[in-house]
Amino acid sequence: MTKEELKDIIEIGETTTAQFKSRLESHGKDAIADEMVAMANTLGGDIVFGVDDKTGELRDLNFQELQTIGNALSSIASDKVVPPIYITTEVVKLDDKKILVAHVPEGVSKPYKNNYGVIFVKQAADKRRVTDNSEIMRLFQSSGTIYADEMTVSDTGIEDVDMPKVLEYAKKIDPDITIENIDATLLRNINVMKNGKMTLGGLLFFAKEPQRFRPSLLVKAVAFYGNSLGDSDYRDSEDIDGTIPEMFKKSIAFFKRNLHHVQAGQNFNSVGILEISEIALQELLQNAFTHRDYTRNAPIRLLIFDDRVEIISPGRLPNSQTIDNIKMGNTIARNSLVVTFASRMMKYRGLGTGIIRALKEQPNIEFINDREGDQFIVRISREEY
Repeated sequence: MTKEELKDIIEIGETTTAQFKSRLESHGKDAIADEMVAMANTLGGDIVFGVDDKTGELRDLNFQELQTIGNALSSIASDKVVPPIYITTEVVKLDDKKILVAHVPEGVSKPYKNNYGVIFVKQAADKRRVTDNSEIMRLFQSSGTIYADEMTVSDTGIEDVDMPKVLEYAKKIDPDITIENIDATLLRNINVMKNGKMTLGGLLFFAKEPQRFRPSLLVKAVAFYGNSLGDSDYRDSEDIDGTIPEMFKKSIAFFKRNLHHVQAGQNFNSVGILEISEIALQELLQNAFTHRDYTRNAPIRLLIFDDRVEIISPGRLPNSQTIDNIKMGNTIARNSLVVTFASRMMKYRGLGTGIIRALKEQPNIEFINDREGDQFIVRISREEY
């Protein structure tokens, strides 16, 4: 870290990724461990020693203090954080004062806990204790320990399975399968059911009424007059439900009836071409369905404004994945079961190339990884007609 970088951090003040401590002994090892846990469970960050957290005033650390703090931090990271984390430290001299910076990486084995089994995450500049089961599950999911789409849905049973949909899927694996072959064993083998209940992935592709059990896992689509989400008037609105393939088709239909069609060299009697590439919309929608965070009981939102279109998916990009990564075709399977079903029931290829194809067809796509709002936003500007 350069002097200029450290100076900028101190001038901004404490944030989700920066905490100031004047000295170690004024806080205690347990408190530092809790801070490490919260950072490792969130975005990682820096704990800066030698800076007053109230005033930002610098305090010079002498040689002995630097050694004591460095050794203590190493011990805290290995003995008071479960599982242990690996931090790095460096000393930066600023205004002739020596400041120690401890870099805490975002963890790959979430959730991290302190010695008492307590889980913390960062919330703005503070930290908070996590007790909600769904939030704990999201931490497990982010580390690849569990997959939400493989978990079972309570109160479901074989009577809730739409057998013709399963038959359509099974025939793509074995063309000789008939509906009479579909039993509990086959449903278990293809991961539609587990322990007598439907998996979440199975529910979203093969249930008769998916929203009966997960009412929030749908698509809320709104076409507004104007450019503000706060506008009370809208041209069109629809709560789109059904299985993922059904919601996908209805969502494309919503776009088609609310976006302009332009002639673009077509003859006078032609329907025209959609103002935004239909191929791009298909790829972006499929990515929203397959890569959204299914631990969050929230809908996908399709918003059409006069100047833009937005597709908003619950859940930010997982782990260390970045927008640059996805533009290069790198992908992390957050929902491996949904991806498997989509690869046979939709045009989804599941190879990380959807974003590349979308950008090729529609270069003006903007991606926003909203970490604070825990959502992923795809935005496409519209031209005036």
